[in-house]
Amino acid sequence: MLQALIKFCLSQRILVLAGAAMLVVAGIWSAMRLPIDAVPDITNNQVQINTSVPALSPPEVEKWITTPIEVAMAGLPGLMEVRGISKFGLSQVTVVFEDGVNIYFARQLVQERLQQAREEIPNGSGIPEMGPISTGLGEIFQYTVESPRRDLTDLRTLQDWVIKPQLRTVPGVAEVNSFGGLEKQYELALNPESMMKYGLTLREVLNALSEGNVNKGGGYILKGSEQYVVRGQGQIENMDQISGITVKSHDGVPVRIRDLGAVRVGAAIRQGAVSKDGKGEVMAGIVMMRMGANSRQVVQDVKRRIAEIARTLPEDVRIRPYYDRTELVDRTIRTVRNNLLEGALLVVVVLLLFLGNIRAALIVALTIPLSMLFAVSLMLKAGIAGSLMSLGAVDFGLLVDGSVVLVENSLRHLARRRKDESAVSGILSSCMEVGRPILFGVGIIIIVYLPILTLEGVEGKLFRPMSLTVIFALVGSLILTFTLIPALMSVFLRGVTAERETRLFRFFRDRYSPLLDLCLRRKKSVLAGAGLAVLATLCALPFLGSEFIPKLDENAFTLEMRRSPGVSLDEAARLNGMMEKRVLETFPDEVSAVVSLCGRPDIATDPMPPSSTDFMIYLKPKKGWKKVHSRGELIQALDLELKKFLGVSYEFSQPIEMRMNELIAGVRSDLAIKIFGDDMDVLAEKAGETVRAVSGFAGAKGFRAQQVGGLPMLQIKTDPVKLGRYGISAGEVMETVEALAGVEATRIQEGQRRFGLVVTFPEGFKKDKEAISRLVLRAPAGEWVPLEALCEIKE
Repeated sequence: MLQALIKFCLSQRILVLAGAAMLVVAGIWSAMRLPIDAVPDITNNQVQINTSVPALSPPEVEKWITTPIEVAMAGLPGLMEVRGISKFGLSQVTVVFEDGVNIYFARQLVQERLQQAREEIPNGSGIPEMGPISTGLGEIFQYTVESPRRDLTDLRTLQDWVIKPQLRTVPGVAEVNSFGGLEKQYELALNPESMMKYGLTLREVLNALSEGNVNKGGGYILKGSEQYVVRGQGQIENMDQISGITVKSHDGVPVRIRDLGAVRVGAAIRQGAVSKDGKGEVMAGIVMMRMGANSRQVVQDVKRRIAEIARTLPEDVRIRPYYDRTELVDRTIRTVRNNLLEGALLVVVVLLLFLGNIRAALIVALTIPLSMLFAVSLMLKAGIAGSLMSLGAVDFGLLVDGSVVLVENSLRHLARRRKDESAVSGILSSCMEVGRPILFGVGIIIIVYLPILTLEGVEGKLFRPMSLTVIFALVGSLILTFTLIPALMSVFLRGVTAERETRLFRFFRDRYSPLLDLCLRRKKSVLAGAGLAVLATLCALPFLGSEFIPKLDENAFTLEMRRSPGVSLDEAARLNGMMEKRVLETFPDEVSAVVSLCGRPDIATDPMPPSSTDFMIYLKPKKGWKKVHSRGELIQALDLELKKFLGVSYEFSQPIEMRMNELIAGVRSDLAIKIFGDDMDVLAEKAGETVRAVSGFAGAKGFRAQQVGGLPMLQIKTDPVKLGRYGISAGEVMETVEALAGVEATRIQEGQRRFGLVVTFPEGFKKDKEAISRLVLRAPAGEWVPLEALCEIKE
């Protein structure tokens, strides 16, 4: 069969060359469409469910929201695990499916079960929503919205209603996440004394606002031969209309909203803040790529769309990118490209030095680009992205193994052939002489990579692309060796009449031949020496360091910072700004920008509390560094500077590296030790013991236990006996408690934009425990009862 194939290729050279040309065209077309990224995406097949409940504490979030959702997800087809996180104001449930389950089918299954879960969640406790169809490495582009004249509320409004909707239309973008800023809302700051004066309850005010902001339709009426649509308009359009809403009549005089408190423009409770370069808070946006999209192409499209959006923004507003995945991807492509060119050039030089025939060397070297184009075509078909782990794993020496043996043997045959023997005949006989060894040799190398394809989970996602790419390239080189190479030799080497030995070849041959004779005479000694070498290698193996994957220089640092659990978001943002300024002033030639992401974004893909900050340090090109000269020196210098800020602990990492660690083990560190149990106090105690035990290990640094407690809390617990005495329900008390954060009564429409209208209390009535204790509720009998007479209030 092999002989028939080679005969066909020698007789149909034009057809074979045409096929090679088609391979080049198909390979280039595939390379242009091949998704490119720095590293393979190891995110498991998961659907994230987020429920935002700004006013609820972690125990209530766990009991009322997280647990019902987890229970509802049990038993789904292809389900692997369900895990949940309950934090102040947020429930996050992650549903993990087997790798073979289609993500859209998985989301459909989750959506059906969410309907069941919503029935178990109390009214007003939040609406569970699925997260975007993205991955852990999907945050490919980040930017800030800045203006010297506008405040954070205006910038957040522009981000949510102008920039974000347009960026979401870019192909490949799953979502645009807003981080920081102040979300605009209208607020009615109720004065409890005014409510007592007019005998009004919080519920009556909420109902009045809701009923005063209504549009209805009355169908249509007929007037002669025409049809008139009946449109009822009672919707609020400005703050004056809010102030003028009548709540009730008191002694014949209408009581309006303006009589009960101040109507103002405020901001919703926020859980995240972004600051940059020590200049204060900014508004940030994070572009999230849809699962399976080409990150390089998506970022290019996003940049073009941002340029279009910038022309429509006010003159003083600027969109400034601070993280661009394509910078890392471009460096990856340059690395792979340089490796390809340098490797191909090195192979050509070595072949020329040993074969002594430039045409033969070029024919062999041609195997490298054509094999890579063949592999790229199959990578596109198999859905494998080009990265350092896939393209960078190809060994050019392996690709030319078969063709160099074939060409070298053909040169020998052509030089020694009889005068009556044709060049084609000589090439055929030489190919058949080494064809089977070549086939088995390359086949054995391919078989070595096959076990990697059996890996599952994170290991499979990381190493299967590498194995498949190498196999594709080797298969391509094998096909080319027995098809294109014989055809090219019959065209360009038919004139070879003498066997030439280069000086370098003779040099190595003259020294290798005596050594070979010696080894053959002393076979036992050679075998014993080889065995001892293998044994010594095995003995040294346990002392070698090991890494799951090599570290990739991302030209940026990420510091995961932690402060006291009770620190406020404003204070954390202020301290972050001080640290940013210190870093930029200390390392002006090494650091280009510093951005702090404190807390969590609008869509809580990363549910961090205000006490946690991702401190991002972006670096300038190394050629301009003056104070330090390597990454290691810069880390040490940064560590010395940041240690001057007390009450802060941190760990050095990189943006993608941190995400990959989190996806692998659920934490952002290189190593995680997990302890399981039911009692949180016991778990915290054992975690502390574990940290003390492992902190002394050589090479260990930054060990810490996960924070599971310590958040200050003001607890307001109703007393059923006292409630019964006054005839006040627990719901009325909890509504008053909720108003401390703000109760949304209705929504105000401003053109295409919508903002909540929230009822709350002035700052003076919610500044401390004593002020809150004096808030009053009206009993059915008409008396006013302070909150402390109905509840136990303690810190």
